[in-house]
Amino acid sequence: MKPSFYHSIAITGFLGLFALLMLWPTVLTESRFPVAMILLLSVTPLLLPMRGLLHGRRKSCAWAAYISLIYIIHGTAEAYVNPAERSLALLEILFSLMLFMGATFYVRALKS
Repeated sequence: MKPSFYHSIAITGFLGLFALLMLWPTVLTESRFPVAMILLLSVTPLLLPMRGLLHGRRKSCAWAAYISLIYIIHGTAEAYVNPAERSLALLEILFSLMLFMGATFYVRALKS
């Protein structure tokens, strides 16, 4: 497969995860904590490799894959602990896996 296919999967996962993390504490559920703090803690790690990921830079894509592992762990824990928000947590896992697999295979396809 072409590297652009894997890059599009990574971008779709990234944008989906970004949108989900922005909407989850603001629109989709009520939060017990300050919304600004939740957004700062949850979205900031995604912003670090964003520019390079959107431009298809290999190093930024590798870092985005590493960062997506945090969200896989968070989604898994949230799905286990909070049955009321299990569907949102499973969506977070899906987008995180798309980002991880797309970025990993994109970096691998660029190397060969």
